[in-house]
Amino acid sequence: MKRILRSALALAALMGLAACGQVKPGHVGIKVNNFGSNAGVQADTLGVGWYFTPFGTHIEEYPVFTNTYTFTASSTEGRATDEAFVFQDKSGLGLSADIAVSYSVDPSRASILFQKYRTDTAGLIAGPMRNAIRDSLVTRAAQLNVDEIYGPRKAELLMNVQHDVQSFFAPFGLRVERLFWAGNVRVPDTVLTQINARIANEQEALAAQAKVATVQAQAQQAAAEAAGKAKALDLEGEAIRRNPEVLRIRAIEKWDGKLPQVTSGAVPFVSLDSGKK
Repeated sequence: MKRILRSALALAALMGLAACGQVKPGHVGIKVNNFGSNAGVQADTLGVGWYFTPFGTHIEEYPVFTNTYTFTASSTEGRATDEAFVFQDKSGLGLSADIAVSYSVDPSRASILFQKYRTDTAGLIAGPMRNAIRDSLVTRAAQLNVDEIYGPRKAELLMNVQHDVQSFFAPFGLRVERLFWAGNVRVPDTVLTQINARIANEQEALAAQAKVATVQAQAQQAAAEAAGKAKALDLEGEAIRRNPEVLRIRAIEKWDGKLPQVTSGAVPFVSLDSGKK
């Protein structure tokens, strides 16, 4: 009898555990009832812990911490299939790119999110999230040339897509925190060669312009120095004309104190004072 009772208690415990659902740390739960008069999604979200989930009910979990998922052509990230985004520039040139998204769920709107899409996190990423990013990327990229997408407006393009996707999901509680390129935008090889050649030519032109500017600056500096020296000489000549004694003083300053070898006994510098008797 005791053995039967223990078995019954153990069975009841197992059934009790089987009728419980858990909300793990870092997540928020939504209780879903599939049967009866109370069928539907409970408006209140569930915090971390264990909850009674009788037959016909279950708990859906959404992360409230930041997650990152990469849509890529690589089989080692995301899913094994090619998930890269394919789009076109304004001329219809086919492009593709890998994009990563960081996201989380607003706990206060988790039930709204589930009622809207009726799927788990993986389903949100593979379905609504991917579709929203693709639709915005296709629309935005079609307004730009490939040179702009591959070059100076690449970051701007993704920022605009991020804004579109954030605005779309905000009312439902899915927070799109950031989109970022997970690699270079892929363009046809022939177009890439042309872009690189044009960039190289532009760099050479800039270098040539810089060299010309340097030569011009050096010429202007030399001209300024020459003009300064000429002006100084003019000022010096005018000063000497006004005061001839300056030449005498300079000659005395430069004299080494030795008398000339042939002077007929004359003392140096006396001849400079020819105007006096």
